[in-house]
This record gives sequence, C-alpha cells and structure tokens, in this order.
Amino acid sequence: MEEIKRLAKEIVRVYKGQLATSQAVNDCLDALRTLEEKMGLADHYVSLAASVDHYDSEVQDQAGQIGRLFSQIRSELSFIDSEIVELPDEILQNAMDSSKANRGYLSDVMRQKPHRLHPEAERVLSAVSRTLNSPYEIYNAAKLADMRFPTFEADGEEHPLSHSLFEDNYEYDENTAVRRAAFAAFSQKIREYENVTAAAYNTQVQQEKIMAGLKGFDNVYDYLLFDQKVTRDMYDRQIDLIMKKLAPHMRKYAKLLKKIHKLDKMTFADLKLPVDPEYNPSVTIEGSREYIEKGLAIMGDDYVKMVQTAYEKRWIDFAQNQGKDTGGFCASPYGSNSFILLSWNERMSDVFTLAHELGHAGHFRLCNGAQSIFDTNVSTYFVEAPSTMNELLLAHYLLGTDEDPRFRRFVLSNMVSNTYYHNFVTHLLEAAYQRGVYRQVEEGRTMQAETLSKIMKDTLHQFWGDAVELNEGAELTWMRQPHYYMGLYSYTYSAGLTVATQMCKRIETEGREAIEDWKKVLNAGGTLTPVELAALAKIDITTDKPLLDTIDTIGSYIDEICKLTEQISTN
Repeated sequence: MEEIKRLAKEIVRVYKGQLATSQAVNDCLDALRTLEEKMGLADHYVSLAASVDHYDSEVQDQAGQIGRLFSQIRSELSFIDSEIVELPDEILQNAMDSSKANRGYLSDVMRQKPHRLHPEAERVLSAVSRTLNSPYEIYNAAKLADMRFPTFEADGEEHPLSHSLFEDNYEYDENTAVRRAAFAAFSQKIREYENVTAAAYNTQVQQEKIMAGLKGFDNVYDYLLFDQKVTRDMYDRQIDLIMKKLAPHMRKYAKLLKKIHKLDKMTFADLKLPVDPEYNPSVTIEGSREYIEKGLAIMGDDYVKMVQTAYEKRWIDFAQNQGKDTGGFCASPYGSNSFILLSWNERMSDVFTLAHELGHAGHFRLCNGAQSIFDTNVSTYFVEAPSTMNELLLAHYLLGTDEDPRFRRFVLSNMVSNTYYHNFVTHLLEAAYQRGVYRQVEEGRTMQAETLSKIMKDTLHQFWGDAVELNEGAELTWMRQPHYYMGLYSYTYSAGLTVATQMCKRIETEGREAIEDWKKVLNAGGTLTPVELAALAKIDITTDKPLLDTIDTIGSYIDEICKLTEQISTN
C-alpha cells in the first residue's frame, strides 16, 4: 500500500497539467501500467481472502482499507483521462502509433469522450467509487455473514442447512422429501431478508439509471453494454431466442426427470435432479486431476502443464467452510498466477466446474503474457467462452472413453444438467428477469421485493410453462445470485457458451488448425471486440446462426438422453 501511494503521488507530481505531447502521454501511461499492476495484486490479496471467509473481520477491514485507498488514488489520477480527451487528434494518433502497450487504453479513452463529464465531476465520481459499490457489499453481508440457517426436518431426521449445503448438495438429493424440505426451509430463511436485499438491488439499478443519464446514454441498456462493446441487438437476441427456442427442449428434459424419478409432480425444487443418481460416482480431488489433464490434453502440452501446476502449487481453494462465497470463480491478477475458489463435494459436476475455472486460468495466462495490462480487460460478452469450452472438451473426451449406453447417458446428462443448464438456463433466466427489471426502471419505477418476485415468477413461468410447478420460494430466485450487481453479466454466459459450442465443433472436425485459431483468440485479450474475437475463430456472431445451431445441439443431446433412457429401461 505504501508503494502504491508513492507511485500515485509521483504520477500526479510529474504529469498533472503536463500532458501536452504524445511523449508525455505515453510516459504517463507507462507509469500508470506499473501502478495498475501493483494495485491489482494488492486488491486480489485482500479480496480473495475476504471471499474465503466473510466472518473474518480483520480481512474485511483490510479490504475496506484497500477500497478507500483505491478510491482516493483513482480520484487523484482522474486528470489523466480528462487531459487526454482534450488533446488534438494528431497528438493522440501519434501516441497510439508510438506505443502498442498504450494503444488500447488511448482508443478506449477516445471512445468514451462523448460520455465523459467535466474533469471535476469525474474526479468526484472516482472519489466516491467505493461507496457506489455499497449495494453489492450489503448484498454479500446479508447473504454470507448475517444469514444463519436452522436445521430442517425430513423423514423424521434433522438436517443441517447453509447456502453451500443447499446449492451444492440438497438441490441434487434424490430423496424427494429431503430435497423439497430443504428448498422450503432455504426459501423461508432467505425470505426473511427479501426487503433488505431488494433495497440493495433497487439502489444498484437506480444508481445505474442515474449514471446512464449523466453520461449521456439514451437508456440504461446502452450504458451497461458500452464497455462490453456489443450492440443492443446482440443482447436482446441472446435472451429472446433462448426463451423461445430452448424452452421446448428443456420442458421435455423436465418431463423426462419426472418420469425417471417417478415424481408425483415436477416442481422447481426438482429441476437439478441427476438423470441417473446411482450412476454418479464420487470423484476425489486427485481423481479430478486425471480427468481434467486427459480431457484438456487436446489443447497441447503447455496447457496441460498449467493444469498440473494449478494442482501442485495450490492455486485452488477446495475446502467447504461457513462464510465462503458460493459457486466458483477464478481470479487472474496481472503479474501472478490464477487463484480458483470452489467448494468440493466429490461430484462429477465439481470436475466440470473446475475445468471451467481452469479455462479462465488458461485464457488469462496466455492473455496476460501476450498483452499490456491495459489490454487484458476482455469483454464480459466473450469472457465465458474459454471456460465453457473446457467443459465441452472434458465432456467430449469422456464420451470417447466408454461406449456403454448408461455411461454415455451419464456424460450427456452432465453436459445438459451442468454446462448447458447452468449457462443457458439458470443464468439466461437471470438475464431475462434482469431485463424485465430494467424495463420498469426505465419507466421510473422503484423496485420492491414484491415487484422483483413477480418479475422472476413471470420469467420462470414463461420458460417452463406447465411442465414445471413453481412451488412457493421459486419466485425468490432473484435473491440468490450476485450477478445483478455486475451490470448485464448474466446473459454473457450463454453468449460465451455459444461461441464455445461452435469452436468445439471446429476442433472436432478440423483438429490442430482450429486449436491454433483458438489460441490466437486467447492471446488477443481485449485488443479485439467480441465480434472480432469470434471472427478470428471463424465464427460470425452478428447473425442468429451460431445461437440457433447451439440450441439445436442442446436439443439433440436431450433427444439422445431420452432414447438412451428407453434403451436402458428395456434391457
């Protein structure tokens, strides 16, 4: 922190009011790159520790200290962009031509020029940036620190409950009494926090609406999509086509689960059931390593070496503990290795999650090694493509290891219930709900818990129709994901998986040539837009075709699972 303070003060002392030449601009940005790298390392040092245990008050205090310091520094350095945008185009072009490392940064500053406020206003916004993140901090505090779940009773036994136990265990429990009782108890507890969660989320969306207006955007969608470098049409297409075209396939899948498990009815609490719970072998951490190394071997020796290093050098936090972030994520600070968080439950789904996060690690290992720190901020529209690609490669490897129909059904159902369900259903329904929220915000409405629950319930009913009964608590699904505090992020999972599906097909048919194209894409980082990155992989995402083909692919997997089920039941 002391070194960061010193570097920041030096940049202000030397360059404030002095950015009049291309040389001065590049010298300043060179110094800023060094500072940004150190700030990234310090920020990850505390934020990763905080993610592991939200009950650790010392770590949370350290995170607060870093946040306050960074807000102060970004306020002091806001002069850089303000002075750059006032320079003549000739000087800026010369600066971009003179430095590949700074070119992307300068290009982005110029792109933002129509939306920049007065320099003093930009300074103030930077100063309060930490406060602007408060809704997300309040959400996490309520969810991960304040919520303490009681035990629940099912089949005459008491069962412990937590966020992690529910989402990683009970949602998949084949005992219907336990699974539905867990859902009811979980829903009852989170409902107690619906008003504070709604207040935090309402603050977030109203703040975004205000910022959109201040920055000169026509609406909040354009404001939130601006940094992703994609069009509103690309955003709407992803949601509209999946809601319309994928829904029939997933309703068929839901009916299959109901039939296999002999359920009296198919409820929202039953959707995570495995197709074949008895054929779901336990996987140790060490066992996962063999699966992943072999599954990703097609990417080359260097890639496998990265996977081996991740295990050997302890990049991965596997442990289950109270106060730990739910789900999984990978952080890849510039100048360091990646860090992966998940909670290991010895399921094949955990293997797919780990392969997914290692996809992020592999992406940023190449990207961070090839690009300036300014060019590693990959658009969220594309960033989930490398991760979901790994899930597909793992699944296709497994399909080639055993011709037994039951094993094939097991792998295909893992692809549908984990890879595609997670990205094309769970997160896409979040995105459809989120779009509904912003529509009402655009109309000037305030978001209350009751309103948010209604939007979510309507979204779920639109997708599942009469195939799934939305039992009480389904409408509270909006309370369970942090993605709503990250702009228009939820829809990008399906966008990334669309690219990954098409790329995986290329790899299957073209082999090494396709893999080399993919590595070029991973190396490119943020130097290209999502459309350009996909084009480098020979995929055209400006049309409906890749998405429609991906939806057809999911449908074909579900059809095959149904046929294999009939075949297995008659043998």
